[in-house]
Amino acid sequence: MTTSYERPRHHSVGHRTLNKVPEVTLYFWIIKILCTTVGETAADFLNENLGLGLTYTSAVMAALLVLALVFQFSAKRYVPGVYWLAVVLISVVGTLVSDNLTDNLGVALEATTLVFGALLAATFVAWYACERTLSIHTISTLRREAFYWLAILFTFALGTAAGDLVAERLDVGYAVSAILFGGLIAIVTATHLRLRLGAVPAFWIAYVLTRPFGASIGDYLSQSQDDGGLGLGTVTTSGLFLATILCLVVYLSITRKDESVRQPAGGS
Repeated sequence: MTTSYERPRHHSVGHRTLNKVPEVTLYFWIIKILCTTVGETAADFLNENLGLGLTYTSAVMAALLVLALVFQFSAKRYVPGVYWLAVVLISVVGTLVSDNLTDNLGVALEATTLVFGALLAATFVAWYACERTLSIHTISTLRREAFYWLAILFTFALGTAAGDLVAERLDVGYAVSAILFGGLIAIVTATHLRLRLGAVPAFWIAYVLTRPFGASIGDYLSQSQDDGGLGLGTVTTSGLFLATILCLVVYLSITRKDESVRQPAGGS
């Protein structure tokens, strides 16, 4: 699923010449799903296995995310290692934000799902009002990059809340949840390809859905058999998926198969 380039109507803040995010290829979706799985299992590993607790884990991972985003914003072009490190960390932080609200503050999953959905919608409204496009093919200015990463954070938080709501609160189970969200992704893809659903909404809907899809896979692999999983544990699952992400990122760094074409910030 790809998005088409949309010509912006005006110049934006922070003129740049290179798109700062990868092209939407099969590699993009594979790594993205792997990152969502790591976000779920790594958060559980740090919080439960290492006994850091939600609050301390959240503070540490948020600090690492800020550092990664400093490097991402400072880069002059898309750098696979920097970009995907930020995605992995924002996946963990998005999971922790949702978990903190639910576990520490007692906010119902139904409420967090609605709140994060509203925040994501508000981000898109503000982004479009400022830039007249939500296309990820034009992330070539500071303001657009800021909107992009804010939207990414809310997609992960929303996906976490929605995934937990379906798998745990509604007691659907991890395996069935993965099948359910995978089916929804397939429907969005078919609608985009066959019924001409716009590339931009199709991308963002799929981006949200891949979060609970990947998280359900991660929980199914890592959780004990008594809890409906395969019992591989968070260490094994996180290590396996992180190693796969690393191999793919190294491959893309060498081949540059997902590097965006050169785009001006204020024109075609």
